[in-house]
Amino acid sequence: MKFYRTVLAAIVCALPIAAQAQSESDATPGLMVELNAVQDVEGACRLTFLVENETETSIDAASYQVVIFDAAGVFERLTLFGFRELPAGRPRVRQFDVRNITCENLGRVLINGVSSCVVGGSESNICDQTPTLRSRTEVELLG
Repeated sequence: MKFYRTVLAAIVCALPIAAQAQSESDATPGLMVELNAVQDVEGACRLTFLVENETETSIDAASYQVVIFDAAGVFERLTLFGFRELPAGRPRVRQFDVRNITCENLGRVLINGVSSCVVGGSESNICDQTPTLRSRTEVELLG
């Protein structure tokens, strides 16, 4: 009887690990966009992004419509960020200077949608899938 309890306990303990591994492997690979750093430079706030293309398809060029909000949550501006080429399976760092705003006065950055996504020389919808977003800064990154 003690043997059966030990086996049952081992199975019950292993179930959450197996479920987690399965849910991680079932996740659809896509783009991961991380706001990695913000830095004031010569009248602008420089946003540094780390982008990882986990789609298994190299992207020739990707541009996103981005909305900037100030620290009070008020709309500041609408702009385009051209992330250029995003090779499959390779991280890329991209920097953008947002003029006439300090990083201290920057509250949120919203990835509002795809402006352009080119794969194999023609427009593609691979960038339309909602990327995984995260921020290592005090500035919130939304999508």
